[in-house]
Amino acid sequence: MAGPMKARARMQGNYADVRVLMSHPMETGQRKGRDGKPIPKHFIQNLAVKLNGKTVIEGECSQAVSRNPVFSFRIGGAKPGDKIEISWLDNKGETNKTETAVA
Repeated sequence: MAGPMKARARMQGNYADVRVLMSHPMETGQRKGRDGKPIPKHFIQNLAVKLNGKTVIEGECSQAVSRNPVFSFRIGGAKPGDKIEISWLDNKGETNKTETAVA
């Protein structure tokens, strides 16, 4: 089960530097549980970032990403106070999103 996300966005010159921590198990499907049975795959597949409601980043992930991943990226054209929304969809259909303002 996935948990909350933590995000921050700070202006650095003409860009907003965004960093987000996503609480997610990111299971590869290759590990075995204590009972010896494989733990099913459970990983983030799609990631989307919006700036003031407009999609600026869309990406795909795989099970190769570690548990509780941290992503960071730069967004041009942002201004202090702008709203950034980060969301994901995993392979089990679960979703999560968070919002932050550019500082």
